[in-house]
Amino acid sequence: MSGAPFVEFAGASFGLAGGPPILRGLSLAVAEGETVALIGRSGSGKTTALKLVNALLVPTGGEVRVAGRATTAWDPIRLRRQTGYVIQEVGLFPHLTVGRNVGLVPELEGWPAERIRTRVEELLELVGLPAAGFAGRYPKELSGGQRQRVGVARALAADPPLVLLDEPFGALDPITRTELQREFRALQARLRKTTVFVTHDMREAARVADRIALLGSGQLIALGTPAELAAHADPEVRAFLEAGAA
Repeated sequence: MSGAPFVEFAGASFGLAGGPPILRGLSLAVAEGETVALIGRSGSGKTTALKLVNALLVPTGGEVRVAGRATTAWDPIRLRRQTGYVIQEVGLFPHLTVGRNVGLVPELEGWPAERIRTRVEELLELVGLPAAGFAGRYPKELSGGQRQRVGVARALAADPPLVLLDEPFGALDPITRTELQREFRALQARLRKTTVFVTHDMREAARVADRIALLGSGQLIALGTPAELAAHADPEVRAFLEAGAA
């Protein structure tokens, strides 16, 4: 981590016309190479915050900056192609093979075919799905955990500096989920991508993140390392810690 903010929420707010704010004046900096987990109850604003980062939503107040530039100043397509995005349901294209799914963004970026093939093989090996056995399969032929690994590989395919994950392991069984959390952390230790990871599970946040930001009613309640939050006295922090220990 360099310490320089790569993602920065600068008093960022978001709300729909006529409704209450979903996010209220969020200020949070994510350093280059750091993983920050956004955690909170349903409706706390964590997924809204994530969508502000790659301009799927635009702030109604304040700013969100990526690489020092407001998201409203980016070309949204260029911003999204420089951002890996992983969601719970993966979103693989069922009519494309695993290899084609992983290589899709490099293909859109105009990479030569040989470079795409090499990158696909490298990434499938990295996530434990060797190309010889998996590149030619279709998503329906994979388990949930395997599909999620393909989703991570696809997010990394064009070597983006920024990765966003929205409860990526939430639909998996507990054993597979724990395995993928550990694999993700090991992968991040190697790649050092700037990462924002949304979860509602304090144990998951502690496993995958350098720091944890707890949101409530669209506001930042607490921010710190897993050890710092473990010693935090705020009742909402204690509630999440106790739920995680149950």
